[in-house]
Amino acid sequence: TLVDRRMVGLAQSKVTISTVAPDPEAFATLGQAPAVLAWSVHAVDDSLRKQLVPTTKYSMEELRNGLVKALSSRSNKLRRTMLEIALMEGVNDSKRDAELLAEFAQSIMNDVPGSKIVVNLIPFNDIGHPTYRTPSIERVLEFQKLVVEHGSANGRGVLCYVRTTRGDEESAACGQLATKKKASNT
Repeated sequence: TLVDRRMVGLAQSKVTISTVAPDPEAFATLGQAPAVLAWSVHAVDDSLRKQLVPTTKYSMEELRNGLVKALSSRSNKLRRTMLEIALMEGVNDSKRDAELLAEFAQSIMNDVPGSKIVVNLIPFNDIGHPTYRTPSIERVLEFQKLVVEHGSANGRGVLCYVRTTRGDEESAACGQLATKKKASNT
């Protein structure tokens, strides 16, 4: 495996497993892996998340409980978890969305001693969709500020970073290649 010293020998903290969390039990399975977990949340509000992740069948509370259970059984150094949010203008980038996300992340840290939550904000890559658009950098930075400010309870704050986009100028960023190919085949 990637973390086996006889093979590649990467540090466990340098390997990340990303999931959209199809069910609470998936966290139990993923939690056994010697890697950092990244959860593509996209929205904490159940109805909005169902719109953005139509395959979801569980509430965010049920999924959160699955994650908490998995993190609680891990060593402290593997209790760092990333919450991934593809920010879309006017869809999931409101002040309320930021507050809900901060509260959600803080609740995980409160329930799992020694855990650390890192929120990664990913500005949506424009694919020409009429509803889903890239938010302005000012809106992304304001969202980041709200998450950090609202997620600083009990002296342990939620970390929040903005991921830089790459490849969007050539329509080669995440989500753009499949969309371009699909559009050209019709």
